[in-house]
Amino acid sequence: MTTHAAEPVQDVLAAGRTEAAVPPLSLLEKAAKVLSAFESGGPRLTLTEVVQRSGIRRSSAHRILDQLVQLRWLEREGRDYRLGMGMLELGAMASHHNRLRRAALPHLHALHEATGHLVHLTVLDGSEVVYLERIGGSDDSGVPSRTGGRQPAYCTASGKAILAFSDAPVVEQVIRNGLRARTPRTITRPDPFRAELALVRERGVAFDQEEGFRGVFCVAAPLRGAGRAVAAISVCGHGVHREMERIAPAVRGCARSVWQSMFGPGRRTERRERPAGAPAAPGVPQPSMDNMMAWLRFSEWM
Repeated sequence: MTTHAAEPVQDVLAAGRTEAAVPPLSLLEKAAKVLSAFESGGPRLTLTEVVQRSGIRRSSAHRILDQLVQLRWLEREGRDYRLGMGMLELGAMASHHNRLRRAALPHLHALHEATGHLVHLTVLDGSEVVYLERIGGSDDSGVPSRTGGRQPAYCTASGKAILAFSDAPVVEQVIRNGLRARTPRTITRPDPFRAELALVRERGVAFDQEEGFRGVFCVAAPLRGAGRAVAAISVCGHGVHREMERIAPAVRGCARSVWQSMFGPGRRTERRERPAGAPAAPGVPQPSMDNMMAWLRFSEWM
C-alpha cells in the first residue's frame, strides 16, 4: 500500500518541477502570439477572440492590443481590432527588399566576377545602411560586413551614395545624429560632408577611402531612376584604392542593370541632377516614384 501511494506523489512532484522549469513568455513573445491570432482569424477580431486564439490571459492581451494600436500595428473600431497601416508598411518594405535582392543577385555575382572584390547591396534605415546582400570569397574576410549587419551611413560609400540622392531632411538628420570619427580620414564636419554629397551627385558614385575602417576602400553607386535612391551597390576591399577609377563605371553599370531588371528602362532621366531635397522642376517626370507606386498597386503581396 505504501509503495503504491508513493508513486502518484512522486509523479505530481516531477510534474511540478517540469512546469516550474518552463520560463514564462516574454512580452515580445506575447505580442507575437497576439499578432499571430490574426493569421488564422478573420480580418477583424474582438478581444475575446484574440484571447481564444493566442492563449494569452485577457488582461495581458488587452494591454498588448492597446500598445499595438498606439504603434499603428493594429487599428481599433469599436470592439474590433484589425491589422493597421504600420504592419502594412512593414510588410510592403520587406516584400520590396526581397524583390530588390532577387532582381539584384545575378548582377551582383557578375560584378564580383568582373572585379574580383567584395560586392554589397545596401538600403538606408535611419542614419545607418543595412546590408541586404554580401557576395565575396574567403579573401574578403577582412572587410567587417555581414548580411543583415549595419554601419553608419555617413562613413560608408553606400551610405553617401544613397544620401546624395535623398531628401534634405534625411541628410540633416544624419548630421544631427553626429559625424563621429571612425578613422583619421572620416569626414566629421557638416559643411565638408554636404560638399562630399554634392560631389557624389556630380560624378554619380561615392568613394570611401578608409573612412569607416582602416585599410578598407569602397566604390558605390545609387540604385535610382530620376528620383531618390532606394538602395546602393558597392565594391569593397583592401586593394580597391588602386582600381577605383576603373571599377566605378562597372559599379554604375551594375546599378543601372538592377534598376532596369526591376522597373524596365523607364523614361529618360534628367541630364542635370538637382540637389538633395530640392523640389522638382515643373514638368520633369519622376519615373522612380511612378514605378514604385505601380509596383505597390500590382504586387502579389498586396
